[in-house]
Amino acid sequence: MFTGIVEEVGEILEIKKDKGNLDIFVAASITSELKIDQSVAHNGVCLTVVAINDNSYQVTAIQETLEKSNLGNLTIGDPVNLERGMKLGARLDGHLVQGHVDQTAECLSVKEENGSWIFTFNYDPGLGNVTIEKGSITISGVSLTVVNSEINRFSVAIIPYTYEHTTFKNLEEGDTVNLEFDVIGKYVKRLTQMD
Repeated sequence: MFTGIVEEVGEILEIKKDKGNLDIFVAASITSELKIDQSVAHNGVCLTVVAINDNSYQVTAIQETLEKSNLGNLTIGDPVNLERGMKLGARLDGHLVQGHVDQTAECLSVKEENGSWIFTFNYDPGLGNVTIEKGSITISGVSLTVVNSEINRFSVAIIPYTYEHTTFKNLEEGDTVNLEFDVIGKYVKRLTQMD
């Protein structure tokens, strides 16, 4: 489990294709605190640390993960939002995040507005996911509150701190992001669809 509060932005050092999998090598200051088998969210995707080497570590993304997320689009030098799993009993500053990306979305617009930024995203509603006004959403690992919710699009407001300390500062119109919809909302929706 995660909180959607990004610890740091790492850098992609190397990417290797291994059959249907992708081995991803990440440089990050948290590397010295990691251990093999530990879960780390990468742009919101929970991946297991499989190797550690000085200031970098390796994770592997399987084919299903690559199909549901934007990890397959990563290139060397790209920034990546990182968060280690939450500690039981610690303060929950974001919201409950599983690290299981539901689908991707396209950034439709980025507008600066009175010292903050409004990002608008479009997603495929055919996959059964929904947003609600003032509900929680995780975008590439960042816990946020939905504004202007519609059937297939929504917006979020990004404060300067979040903008500077996540990959939002690199996000442009047309870019693809990972979405994890609110877990409570997903359960409620499922229960209401049952006979």
